Amino acid sequence: MSSDRPDDAGHRAAAASGPRRAPVTTDPVRVRRARIARWSLLANRVGYLLFGLAVALFVVAFVVGFTGPLVTAIVASMVVGSLLLAPSIVLGYAVKAAEKEDRARGL
Repeated sequence: MSSDRPDDAGHRAAAASGPRRAPVTTDPVRVRRARIARWSLLANRVGYLLFGLAVALFVVAFVVGFTGPLVTAIVASMVVGSLLLAPSIVLGYAVKAAEKEDRARGL
């Protein structure tokens, strides 16, 4: 049986070599954009982690009672999570839009 598909061994060899990496660029704008994207991703993860912590603390407080320290921890984690998430979401979309525009222009 002959098919138009490439040999499976070629696919395995390509997959074994690891993921393709983007070429290293020296363009200062793209370097700065990549740095912003990394920090934005980190802030996004920490922000959502803090929201998860707030939910878990709320469940604990619901079971054992809403004491002062638990309420303070819930509110603090929600405030800090919001302060991290708001700009990181906006910056993440901005970086993605700028990269998309660069690809559309062929840069």
